[in-house]
Amino acid sequence: MNVHSPLILLCLSLVMTGPVEAESFSKYKNHKMYDRYFSKYAKRFFGAGFDWTHFKAQAIAESNLNIKAKSHVGAVGLMQIMPATFVEITQKNKFIEGSAGEPRWNIAAGISYNRSLWNYWRADRGFQDKLNFMFASYNAGRGNIRKAQRFAEKERANPNLWSTIEKHLVKVTGRHSRETLAYIDRIQIITKDIQ
Repeated sequence: MNVHSPLILLCLSLVMTGPVEAESFSKYKNHKMYDRYFSKYAKRFFGAGFDWTHFKAQAIAESNLNIKAKSHVGAVGLMQIMPATFVEITQKNKFIEGSAGEPRWNIAAGISYNRSLWNYWRADRGFQDKLNFMFASYNAGRGNIRKAQRFAEKERANPNLWSTIEKHLVKVTGRHSRETLAYIDRIQIITKDIQ
């Protein structure tokens, strides 16, 4: 047998199996159990023209649509809401009558919180950048994204572009910045897969 055979076999196996791709989330397209809530509360907080699949994609990124999901820091449910944040949201939205453990109210609270972040990032920026700022704030905290903007401003970079924040977030959250950047990428991939 030739010395190069293992290398040739490896190359052949890669060609036969195709390129290594990101995980496919298209299986969630048929998972419609909570779609009515994503649609209803996206319409309530963002208007009829807003594509609610962005929020379903976020829930997939957060919990894989597992209502019993609980993070190591205590976030719960589909949208991984912190209990204290859920209480704040319900005080502002009296129509939320249930607990964070109930899918309907977890989704309503998550989308409501997204709306407050969306409103915060009202500076002139493109739609995708605004989505990225909103989702990054949901994941890393609004204050951390604002700190990354300040680093960008010091370097005279445009602090309203997501591409700028991507470069500066590491200065604020260190290695945790990779989690936030991957979270944004994952939501974009999932959104395309489930639309």
